[in-house]
Amino acid sequence: MTRRSCAIYATGIVCAHLLILGIALLVAQVFQTMIQERIKKEITLAENSRVLEGWINPPPPVYMQYFFFNVTNPDEFLAGKEKPKVTQIGPYTYREYRPRENVTFLENGTKIFATNPKSFVFLRNMSSGDPEVDRVITVNIPFIAVMNELNSYSFFLRSAVSMWMGSMGIEVFMNRTVHEVLWGFKDPLLSKLHAMRPEVDEHFGLMYNKNGTHEGEFVFHTGEKNYMDYGKIDTWNGISQMNWWSSNQSNMINGTDGSVFHTFLSRKELLYIFAADLCRSIHLAYVADKEVKGIPAFRFAPPSDVLAPPDENPSNAGFCVPAGDCLGKGVLKVSVCRQGAPIVVSFPHFYQADKRYINAIDGMNPNEEEHETYLDINPVSRRFVVLLLFFLFSKTKFLNETIFPIMYVNETATIDDESAAQMRTLLLIVTVMSNFPVIIVGLGAILLVVLIFLVCRNRQRKTTKDETAYTQVSNQAEDSPENRTNQPLRNGSYIAMSPVEAQKC
Repeated sequence: MTRRSCAIYATGIVCAHLLILGIALLVAQVFQTMIQERIKKEITLAENSRVLEGWINPPPPVYMQYFFFNVTNPDEFLAGKEKPKVTQIGPYTYREYRPRENVTFLENGTKIFATNPKSFVFLRNMSSGDPEVDRVITVNIPFIAVMNELNSYSFFLRSAVSMWMGSMGIEVFMNRTVHEVLWGFKDPLLSKLHAMRPEVDEHFGLMYNKNGTHEGEFVFHTGEKNYMDYGKIDTWNGISQMNWWSSNQSNMINGTDGSVFHTFLSRKELLYIFAADLCRSIHLAYVADKEVKGIPAFRFAPPSDVLAPPDENPSNAGFCVPAGDCLGKGVLKVSVCRQGAPIVVSFPHFYQADKRYINAIDGMNPNEEEHETYLDINPVSRRFVVLLLFFLFSKTKFLNETIFPIMYVNETATIDDESAAQMRTLLLIVTVMSNFPVIIVGLGAILLVVLIFLVCRNRQRKTTKDETAYTQVSNQAEDSPENRTNQPLRNGSYIAMSPVEAQKC
């Protein structure tokens, strides 16, 4: 057997093995299954794991941007001459630190207990002004809260209380620094009430007592039993279901706290997040594929039915408290979990809300690009850009049944460059490993082409050799008939080989 034949046979054998092996691995999805099982095992809150360390001290920096709405015509509005006009001021940006503390494993590592204290540091270089200097005219929430408490009393009593507050200079609108409205101040009205009822706190602020404190005690699933449960909340402050709302479904604590999600996300699933600030769980649906710092991601956002009224989304009927007392589309009354404070929440600038709320305030300009809440998450890992919350003032007769905007929060957390580089490397390795059977099949296909070429070339050489012919050739330029007659042929004297054209392979 010639070397050429050996090469052909060897190529054929290797080609056959590669094709059979590659196709078998593709059909069985061996590598995909191995990778998925490995990742599922690694992405759990197991003790002493790197995932646990990242969960306790999240590496991406979290920024809180506060935007306020400054009322420019309070007197004209109260006189009934104009609808309220507001201008947006901000952002006032704070770096938020949220390490988890008191971490304790429960039930053989299947659950984990933790608190999540948050602290805030002001960042002047990322802000438009100084919160301790800039002033804002906004609704006097303590004033409205007191008047709301008197709704069940007679008109004369409410009028007398209103006149009494007016004599002390307490009015519907207040003029305070941004810092005071945000982090708290000693309110004159609450101070009077505190003197009569010591349990009433004399300080008020939208974020009062929230710097350095936590939102409650959480117990999470570690994902040890089922990777789909990774990060899901089991209990909050010792309860697995709330009691504020008017239906069991609305009182359910669903999903994670928004910082983590299970791996291998699907475009078809809904992501559930429990937001303590909203006193409820919300869901997000897939919107589009995105890319963040070179990392492929799925974008999830709350659909319009999240804050839809019961006639559009019957499952939201339980958020009407008391039952049947519902607001319009795009707003949610959260007074039930705010100690009676007349607070309503919506997306910024009444995005996705009923037009009547938008048209009631001059200065509302909702748009998807600036005011949509969304999460960009890698389906294998996680990354998010956060929740936008809109704090609003609730309906009161003192404000002509107007839901009045006070501020909104833009909370963002983006993966850092170092983590992004590590993630890109990991995704490259996963991609190569997942496509290894395809690579094997590709090599087999290349060898198959080489094999066909070698076989065809070999047949061509054999055919050429077998069909070679020989003819006599004279040494003279032209042989005349006379020369051929008179001169005998000398065998072998002037013989040349003239090949006959071989058949092509």
